[in-house]
Amino acid sequence: MSILKDVYPLYLNNKAEQPNDDLAVTDKFTGKVAFRVALANREMINTAIAGCVRAVEPMARMASYERQDVLMHCVERFKDRFDELAYSLCVEAGKPIKDSEGEVSRLIDTFRIAAEESVRMTGEVQPLDISQRSKGYQGMWKRVPIGPCSFISPFNFPLNLAAHKIAPAIAVGCPLVMKPASRTPLGAIMIGEVLAETSLPIGAFSILPVRREAADQFTVDDRLKLLSFTGSSDVGWELKAKAGKKKVVLELGGNAAVVIDQDADLDDALERIIVGAFYQSGQSCVSVQRIIIHDNIYDQFRDRLIERTRELVCGDPKDRSTFIGPMIDDKEAERLEGWISEAVADGAKLLCGGQRTGAMMTATLLEDVPANAKVNREEAFGPLAILSRFSNFDAALDQVNDSKFGLQAGIFTRDLFKSLDAWDRLEVGGVVINDVPSYRVDNMPYGGVKDSGLGREGIRFAMEEMTEIRNLVIRRNS
Repeated sequence: MSILKDVYPLYLNNKAEQPNDDLAVTDKFTGKVAFRVALANREMINTAIAGCVRAVEPMARMASYERQDVLMHCVERFKDRFDELAYSLCVEAGKPIKDSEGEVSRLIDTFRIAAEESVRMTGEVQPLDISQRSKGYQGMWKRVPIGPCSFISPFNFPLNLAAHKIAPAIAVGCPLVMKPASRTPLGAIMIGEVLAETSLPIGAFSILPVRREAADQFTVDDRLKLLSFTGSSDVGWELKAKAGKKKVVLELGGNAAVVIDQDADLDDALERIIVGAFYQSGQSCVSVQRIIIHDNIYDQFRDRLIERTRELVCGDPKDRSTFIGPMIDDKEAERLEGWISEAVADGAKLLCGGQRTGAMMTATLLEDVPANAKVNREEAFGPLAILSRFSNFDAALDQVNDSKFGLQAGIFTRDLFKSLDAWDRLEVGGVVINDVPSYRVDNMPYGGVKDSGLGREGIRFAMEEMTEIRNLVIRRNS
């Protein structure tokens, strides 16, 4: 039985508002409207930003323990609403229920980490008497909130990627306006429901689903001091160009690679790659897209990977036996199907999968893919992985780097020196040894280089992005 309401509000300056129910959100498996959400207009966005500005001083005055109390309230309420949150994810994102429960657990972790870090915003005492002219001078610095923040979150992790913006903002004392993805707005709205139960100053947060044509204010308004965007690379860099003087943090796309050396534990690597490539129908910016396998083990690993991939259950995400649910919509599945067809027409070999029914795409493996094929050069963002060989480890690292993206990479090897070489040489934001690039813990620094982004998330690192250093110099004249 559904535990969702028919209609949900938006949150404007901490308060639920129901000006309309214009945004229809579908069950991604059935395609039917599951619930409706209020849409904000330009006037509401302007009101929210004005509220943010008014909230700057009262947010900054909140004591560390008060911000921590707000965050811990959220932790406890998310635990209370665990099943409701998981079910909402399953419906609005088409995420298999087991994976939905995993994301709710990460939501709780993310707010808990933020609560812990909210009382650790430390500075430093710095000696300045480094020469005769500065004798008697001493310096100190601290971090202060940057001010009103604008957040734009994506459809694929409606709870946790919203949390990675909201929680650190509260931890440092920054008021915020958030635009959740129109296809999956409910996760952020439910976070707003919980925040509205707290004593945050009026204007501390607004969560406003909007149509794309009304969204420019989240980027261009000069009253906002930081824009944090998670989504596609093309959109992210376009927003940065429009953002003006404000600070910009971008967590963008990738076509993540994993290298499997000949000494790897193949049983372990196989299971981790299955998860990394096909978890959430591959709709993750660190999904395993390129699998680079040593010549000596290529044939046996490929054959085992094909067999294991064919066993994956596609279907209703509400069924606990389902591993692969629908992609976010028919259009995205059609795009990926077209990319696969193009690669095969140009000489790639289809090892398994490649079938589409509506938004459902079977788990797909390709080999002998041309270097310039979209499935190799671009972000697939679907249940697809391509296989290639290597015989020289340095060449494998070069192959990983042969990409405009650089988010994370995985290396399966028992060789410590190869691990360190990979860490030194790979042009990515993170290197994961003996696991897939899809691995993330919510307190680690996370973000990419090249077209994959700018800046870092992960609570402490996001808090640093949302603060500025304020220096103090003291001269002792006696």
